[in-house]
Amino acid sequence: MQLEYTDIQKILPHRYPFLLVDRITALEPGVSAEGIKQLSGNEIFFQGHFPEEPVFPGVLQIEALAQVGGVALLSLEENKGKLPLFAGVDKVRFRGVVRPGDTLQLSTKISKRRGDFGFGTAVATVAGEVVCEATLMFALIERE
Repeated sequence: MQLEYTDIQKILPHRYPFLLVDRITALEPGVSAEGIKQLSGNEIFFQGHFPEEPVFPGVLQIEALAQVGGVALLSLEENKGKLPLFAGVDKVRFRGVVRPGDTLQLSTKISKRRGDFGFGTAVATVAGEVVCEATLMFALIERE
């Protein structure tokens, strides 16, 4: 299953400039999702990180991976409309630099679900090379 940007907006509460997933290329609700973020030199964070040597911030790579995991979890009927929050991030490794023009491939697999919590493993690649990996913990809460 593939989801376009407007479809993702129906699932995730994030909006520009903080919606960091352009397309979901594969989705198995509650189990896994894969997506892409196409990085343009016009992205707002490149203005300050770093103007002479623009680099996509590592914390935003983690956020993009979490958003892909959020799509997997929020695609389950029982989670529709909930707010996905970080509950933890472990085993983070940055293995490469991500720059304007790169296509960041994002993959998050949900390894365990317990109540309103989800646990997953996430990997980001550029041109087949791993640039970031982490273990993520999600909390899904009811919106007020």
